[in-house]
Amino acid sequence: MVDPNLQNFHGRVDRIQRIHAAGGGFEAAGTLGMFYYNTLRKRRRKATWIAPVVLVMLTVLLIKAGVLAVIGQEFYDDRVAMLQQGNIVDQAGAYVLQAGQTTVWLSEAIRGIIR
Repeated sequence: MVDPNLQNFHGRVDRIQRIHAAGGGFEAAGTLGMFYYNTLRKRRRKATWIAPVVLVMLTVLLIKAGVLAVIGQEFYDDRVAMLQQGNIVDQAGAYVLQAGQTTVWLSEAIRGIIR
């Protein structure tokens, strides 16, 4: 038979060893503890900017497809052509708003849903 108190004891010891291995526990004043050594380790930089950029691109794509589905291809192309004749900001907007294959395909799917 296994003593439940002994199992409880070993469980607590394992937990304490895991905490110490992770850098937790008592650090005496004037000694170099795990905090010091953890700050020396090189941290891996995460590419946190990728997700927001992808989200913005997908949002622009969905808005373009939604507008194209509602107003139609001819009127949309006329609007983009008007933007191309404007200043540099308008031309940049026209470049972004050009209807590509993905936009047209997505607008047809949206048009099928809303009608």
